[in-house]
Amino acid sequence: MSKVPITATGAERLRDELKQLKGVDRPRVIEAIAEARAHGDLKENAEYHAARDQQGFIEGRISEIEAKLSNAVVIDVSTLKTDGRVVFGTTVVLVCLDSDEETRYQIVGEDEADIKASKISIGSPIARALIGKQEGDEVDVTTPGGARRFEIAAVEYIAS
Repeated sequence: MSKVPITATGAERLRDELKQLKGVDRPRVIEAIAEARAHGDLKENAEYHAARDQQGFIEGRISEIEAKLSNAVVIDVSTLKTDGRVVFGTTVVLVCLDSDEETRYQIVGEDEADIKASKISIGSPIARALIGKQEGDEVDVTTPGGARRFEIAAVEYIAS
């Protein structure tokens, strides 16, 4: 499998979730299964089946996170030589040339994308159009809402 870029913050968030799942959630569900088994007949024991379902979810999520972390390349934008260009991890301030509306986005990995937090995936149309551009450049982006034209007002290299 190919390596996937992730910010330092995104990798830390995954490590924290993994620690929670392994250290708190997994032992809790194992205890719940043991307690449900003590109640007798497992065929009609809803608590047992619910705990087993929860255990399956937790184990699946642990495997998923471990796979993501093993294929991740943590990128700290503050250590990169960027020469003012937009690269993975940078925060970009855009001004829509049609409406003068200002928008701020950080370009992050697929798993970190959260539009409500102004984090867009490296694979999104906006991020693909911005990569390699510099402050002051104008960029045409085809979005689901139609074609838009932006000017890059600022490119920030904040460690994440």
